[in-house]
Amino acid sequence: MADLEIQKEAKEGKPASQEEQKPQEVQKEAPAKEKKDEKAGIAYIFSSPNNTIVHLTDLSGNTLSRISGGMVTKHSRLKADPTVAMFVAKKASERAKDLGINALYIRTRAKTNSPGLGPGVHAAVKSLSKEGFRIISILDTTKVPRGGPKKKGGKRGRRV
Repeated sequence: MADLEIQKEAKEGKPASQEEQKPQEVQKEAPAKEKKDEKAGIAYIFSSPNNTIVHLTDLSGNTLSRISGGMVTKHSRLKADPTVAMFVAKKASERAKDLGINALYIRTRAKTNSPGLGPGVHAAVKSLSKEGFRIISILDTTKVPRGGPKKKGGKRGRRV
C-alpha cells in the first residue's frame, strides 16, 4: 500500500517524503564566496636620474609612508638604480599592508622637461605588484612647461 501512495505522489509531482527534500535545501543554503573588502591607496613614484622616491597615501591624501633611495642605500650613485627602487617600493609597501590597503592607483612622475621617466619607475611598479597590491591604474603626471618665461638673449637671439 505504501508503494501505491508513493507512486501516486510521484505522478502528481509531490515529494514522496521529507527525507528527499533535505538534500535540496542543503544545496540552496551553501554560502556564496565572500568578496574581500578592497581598500585602495595612491602610490606617487618620483624618479629622476639621481633618485627614486615612493610616497604612499590613502585616497584622501594622508601620508602612509615615504621612502627614498637614500634611505635604502649608502652609495649616492646607486639611489636611482632599479634594484634600489625595488627595495624602496618593498619598504614603503610594508606599512600600507599593515593598514589593510590592497589596491593602488599609481602616479609616476619625472623631472620637468626631462625626456622620460627615470630608471627606477618600472622596477618600483613591478615590485608593488609582486607585493600583492592590485594595480588599478598607472598615470604619468610629469609636469610639462607651456611657454614659460622669456628666453635670454634679446630680440634677435644670442650673437656668437
